[in-house]
Amino acid sequence: MNLRSLPSALGLLAIALSSTPAQEIVRDSLPGLRLQWELVRVPGGEVTVPGADGPQRVTVESFLIGRTEVPWELYDIFYLRLDVPRDARSAVDATTRPSRPYGAPDRGFGHRGWPAISLTHGAAIKFAVWLSEKTGRQYAVATDAQWQRAADLAFDGIGSAAIQSQAWAAANAEGATHTVATRAPDKLGLYDLLGNAGEWVTGVDGTPWLRGGSFLTSSDSLAPSRRERQLPGWNSTDPQDPKSRWWLSDGPFAGFRLVRIP
Repeated sequence: MNLRSLPSALGLLAIALSSTPAQEIVRDSLPGLRLQWELVRVPGGEVTVPGADGPQRVTVESFLIGRTEVPWELYDIFYLRLDVPRDARSAVDATTRPSRPYGAPDRGFGHRGWPAISLTHGAAIKFAVWLSEKTGRQYAVATDAQWQRAADLAFDGIGSAAIQSQAWAAANAEGATHTVATRAPDKLGLYDLLGNAGEWVTGVDGTPWLRGGSFLTSSDSLAPSRRERQLPGWNSTDPQDPKSRWWLSDGPFAGFRLVRIP
């Protein structure tokens, strides 16, 4: 998702729109709040994704996908309960909104304009449910097949050197995430589909996968086919027992991008 209020992205946004004239750009917003974001329509098609019994061919219907990863200023409204009157925030059901993390979830990388990170797959799912209720639209964490369909189109015929020019990875990120939409857009007009923050998706069997690599991924490992499953080490220093359902104490590379069903 790309918040149009981000001044650093405006110039690149104009370039992207002029360079991808065939793409349909859709804007959405939160009622009553001055926040807007953009999505790109992805045509349906077939993709191959991992299944319980090996590679599986899946047909994907047309969908919309956020132009950027979900940024903090949008996630903050959900996480900090900013859509609820101040005197009622403490009464919000703790099972539907994140608990407070023990440290700064942005790791000091940057906040406004940076991708929301250190999040579990479950936190991304809950955010999508909340956003759907707020907007009246059907938002969801991308399925593995939807993400792969976007990646197939975004990087079709693109060599590794061009892919690296579009991504914040280990070679250029200096150990941190960066403001969304500051690298070149891909062929779909999306930003940071590879690199910057990894993106949670849901596999055909319900398994969470982190797609796209991150700012810690080496350039030669950055590829549209990259998938990672959550490891215990991603939450090893969380002092809670059981571990947090919302935050990854050792997963500053884990973010997400939403899709919308038209």
